[in-house]
Amino acid sequence: MSRQSAPPAVRWTVYVAVAVVFAIACAFLSNWQFSRNASRSEQLALVAQNYDASPVPLADVIPAGGELAPEDEWTPVILQGVYLTDQQLLVRNRPHGGTAAFEVLVPFQLDDGRVFLVDRGWVPPGRDQPEPDAVPAPPEGEATVIVRLRPGEGLPRSGRETAPDGQVPTINLPLVADAIDPQNARPLEQSAFGVMVSEDPAPATAPAALESPSDDPGPYLSYAVQWILFALMGFFFIGYVIRSERKHRREDLEEAERARAEGRAPAAAASPADRMRRGAKRQRDRDMVDEDALLDHAEH
Repeated sequence: MSRQSAPPAVRWTVYVAVAVVFAIACAFLSNWQFSRNASRSEQLALVAQNYDASPVPLADVIPAGGELAPEDEWTPVILQGVYLTDQQLLVRNRPHGGTAAFEVLVPFQLDDGRVFLVDRGWVPPGRDQPEPDAVPAPPEGEATVIVRLRPGEGLPRSGRETAPDGQVPTINLPLVADAIDPQNARPLEQSAFGVMVSEDPAPATAPAALESPSDDPGPYLSYAVQWILFALMGFFFIGYVIRSERKHRREDLEEAERARAEGRAPAAAASPADRMRRGAKRQRDRDMVDEDALLDHAEH
């Protein structure tokens, strides 16, 4: 004896429950994408507001003992002092020029005694070895440098904090501070570093300038809308399945009534899976008939 399928009301309740769970998952993912879109919009607004602003003294944005405020990221500031060239570092595996390049970090001692990290730009790997063939030196003696402020980066996601001597895996300011000055003789500013805009006096050669931040808003908003559409499509699909089952159920009941009126035994009701297979077969049969009609028309 074949196993009886679940009553229609039970099946439909399960269908609706599945659709609800799917819609909740889609709503969560959509809200996540909306949050990412809002965050990206804030970043773009911050760049538009600060990137091309007139430079101001560092002390106006980060006073001694202060920290970089989030709304001041990308603000151009003026540094006056000298480069500590003997403490230069390279940040490895930076994506520039279609290769794993190096960014050049040099501490800059300000006239007020603070030490501020400057990212002077990037250099490519060497022709015959991973390390750069040459790293342009910064200006010697007193210099005036304009940089854009950036917060420090996190530690590597891999958890590996080691790198060859003279290199660091990321611009994590505590990690950089330990690399350039293990004794903490001249504490490095920990709330921000600077991305090079210009140097005065200008050196004969300099690292390649870092790219401007992208103004691409990203795909987050379209992804959020897609997840909402997926949730609605789930309910439409379940509605279609339930409507089809109800239609087939009415057809089975009508067939049973005709069979009783004609004095014959009614045929066993088909399961939903059987109905789907029959529906697919009927569709294939109709397609074959249509194809034969087109071929006959073409021959005549």
